[in-house]
Amino acid sequence: MSDIIADGKVVQINYTLTNDAGETLDSSEGRGPLAYLHGSGNIVPGLEAGLAGAKAGDKLTVDVAPDQGYGAHTGEEPQAVRRSEFPKDMELHEGMPIRAEDGQGNTVVLWVVKAEGAWVHVDINHPLAGQTLHFAVEVVDMRDATDVEVQHGHVHGPGGHHH
Repeated sequence: MSDIIADGKVVQINYTLTNDAGETLDSSEGRGPLAYLHGSGNIVPGLEAGLAGAKAGDKLTVDVAPDQGYGAHTGEEPQAVRRSEFPKDMELHEGMPIRAEDGQGNTVVLWVVKAEGAWVHVDINHPLAGQTLHFAVEVVDMRDATDVEVQHGHVHGPGGHHH
């Protein structure tokens, strides 16, 4: 049983994510630690790679290039879709992911860029695509994953998924 972050470990981290300008984009503050299963792609690849080998109590900074984060910003400009195409009771807000079906019946994730009036503007790019991500991380705790967690590919119980 190893005490370093490696595949098959359930890891709990506190983090603050900032952009190149130093603006906070996300943080675990006020929500408690984020629990993830290392090696299962539960977090962006660059952060996962940067945490490998760390121990509980470690504080580190991990800079993640776009190709190891949310990818390069690609594709067309955001597209306008009539609000009437969405369920009436669906609250739409900037940065919200929505699932849609393309012309071939494949499920795709689109991101709401803005929703105003009769139009909703959606983009195929994650809102953080093309950006270098700067994570300040504290490793709070870790443990070996259960066989079921490894089989399911995510954490169960406190801080994780509940079936």
